Amino acid sequence: MDSSKHIFSADRRSQLMTELVKRKFDIVVIGGGITGAGIALDAATRGLSVALIEKSDFASGTSGRSTKLIHGGLRYLKNHEFNLVKSVGRERSIVFQNAPHLVVPEKMLLPLFEGGSYSKFKTNIGLWLYDRLASVNKKERRIMLNSKETLAKEPLLKENGILGAGFYSEYRTDDARLTLEVMKTASSQGALCLNYIRCSGVNISSEDYSQVLCTDFFGSKDFVITGKKIVNATGPWVDEIRGIEVPNGLEKQVYHSKGVHLVVPWEKLNVENAVYFDVGDGRMIFVIPRFSTTYIGTTDTPYEGNLENPSVSMNDVDYLLKAVNNMFPAVNLSAGDIVSSWSGLRPLIYEAGKKPSEMSRKDEIFVSDSGLISIAGGKLTGYRLMAKNVVDLICKQLEISQDCRTESIRLIGGEFKSTGLVSAYITNLKTRMKSYQLNVKDAEMLVRSFGKQTDIILNKTRDFEEHKLVQALAWFCLRNEQVSTLADFYIRRTGFLYFQPEKISESLEVIVPTFSAYLKWDRQRIDKERLGMICILESINKFSNETI
Repeated sequence: MDSSKHIFSADRRSQLMTELVKRKFDIVVIGGGITGAGIALDAATRGLSVALIEKSDFASGTSGRSTKLIHGGLRYLKNHEFNLVKSVGRERSIVFQNAPHLVVPEKMLLPLFEGGSYSKFKTNIGLWLYDRLASVNKKERRIMLNSKETLAKEPLLKENGILGAGFYSEYRTDDARLTLEVMKTASSQGALCLNYIRCSGVNISSEDYSQVLCTDFFGSKDFVITGKKIVNATGPWVDEIRGIEVPNGLEKQVYHSKGVHLVVPWEKLNVENAVYFDVGDGRMIFVIPRFSTTYIGTTDTPYEGNLENPSVSMNDVDYLLKAVNNMFPAVNLSAGDIVSSWSGLRPLIYEAGKKPSEMSRKDEIFVSDSGLISIAGGKLTGYRLMAKNVVDLICKQLEISQDCRTESIRLIGGEFKSTGLVSAYITNLKTRMKSYQLNVKDAEMLVRSFGKQTDIILNKTRDFEEHKLVQALAWFCLRNEQVSTLADFYIRRTGFLYFQPEKISESLEVIVPTFSAYLKWDRQRIDKERLGMICILESINKFSNETI
C-alpha cells in the first residue's frame, strides 16, 4: 500500500493535530466510542466538517467492553419497552448489512425451568412479539423446543425441572472492531479523528464558533479546536463534561452499572450454542462460544469507583461461576479455569427506585442552556440511530437540509456483494493460508475482525520469518488504524488479550521492535510499553477483593 493512502496512520499524528488547530469545523465530537464514531460518520456523509477527539484509544471505554452482541434486546420486553425493541431490531439488520464480516448470526437458546422467571407460554408469546418487533426474517424466527429437544441442542444443561426452551436469532460482534471501522469509514469521508487527545474544557459561545480546550496525551501540549457545534459523546464520562459547564449539579444524571465478563477455554465449557438464562435474581446471563473460548456475562451492579479501569472482583467471579455451574452441573468451573476477563460500565439514565437491571437502555439527548449537546444511554446496536438523532438536531440548528445517508454505507472491510459471501471468503482464505504455511484456525478470527482487508494482511505475511501473522497484523494496524500503544494493538485491534492471550506472550518481544521503529520510541518508552503490556496480561485473571 502507498503510504500516502494511510489516512488513519499513527505517523500522521502531528499533521492531524496541525489540521485540528488550523481548521474551523461544523461539529467537534468529544468521545471516540461507538456513539461518537457514529456521529462523525453521519455528519461527514452529510457534507459537514467534523473533528473528533478521544482522550484514550478509540473504543477503550464501554464500546470495547460490552457483551459483544448486536442484539434486539429481548429482555427489554419484560419492561414493556416495545419501541426500543422495535428500533434496535431494525438497526440490527442495518448493521448486519453494512458490516457482514463483523456481525455474525448467532442462534440463542433460552432454557425454561419449573419455578423460573419465564413460563413457556409467556416466553412463546414474548419471542413471537420479539421476532415481529425486530423484523426477524421468517427463516430465522423463533421455535419452541420441548425438554428432550432442548437437551439434544445443549446436553450440558441441567435436566432437573427443565420444561423446554426458546430458540431464536441474535448476532455476535467485536464491539471494538465495529467502533474502529465506523471511525475509519468516517475518516475516509473526511472526518478528522484523533485519539489520545483529552478535553480539558469547553467554551460554548452564542456567536458562530465555540471552543474545545485540549491536551495532547503524548506531548502534554495544550491547544484549542474550534467548531460551530460541540457534541459530548463520552459515555460514562458524559456528566464530567457536562459538569464543566454546570458545576453545581445536573438535573438528570448518568448512572453507572458495571458489567463483568469471564473467558474460559471452550473445552471447559463446550456449549454447542449461545445460551441465555435466568439467574433467579432478576438478572440474565449469556454463555457464548467464540473461536476456541467461551465467554460468560454479565453482571449488572451499581458502580461508583474509578471510571478509567473498573476492576473485576472475586464477588463478580463467584457470582458468574456459581450461576454457570448451577445451569451446567457437569462443568464445575473454578477461578483457575479463567483465561481472561473484562469489566465495562454502562452509562444509564438514572431512574429513582430502580435496580441497574431494571433501568431503561434508551438514549437521551441533553442540550445545555449555552448549547452543549450531550448524548447518554443507549445500546451498541442502536448507535447509528443515536447518531442520526444528534446530527438531525445539529442540521436543524444550523439550518442545513441534508438527510442521513448511513443506512446504506458499507463499513471498511465489509465490501461483500452479499452477506452470504463472508463464509465463502473464510473457506477460500483457509486454503490460501495453508499455502502460506499459516494456521488455518486463525482464518475466521481474521475475517471476523478485518473483513476484506485480510487480503492485505495475508500478503504481508510473506515478509516475515517468525510470528508472521502477528507481525503482518502489527504492520497493517500501525499504518491503517491509528495504533499508538501495544495495548491498542493487543486489546482493541486484535482482541488477543481477551480471547488469545497466549499470542501476546509468544509475540511480544518480536512486536516491540516493530512498534518502536515505526513510532520512533526511545528506550524509556520501549521499556514503559513492554512493562505495561506485561502488567495488563497478568491482570486479566487476577481479581480484587472489593465488595459488590
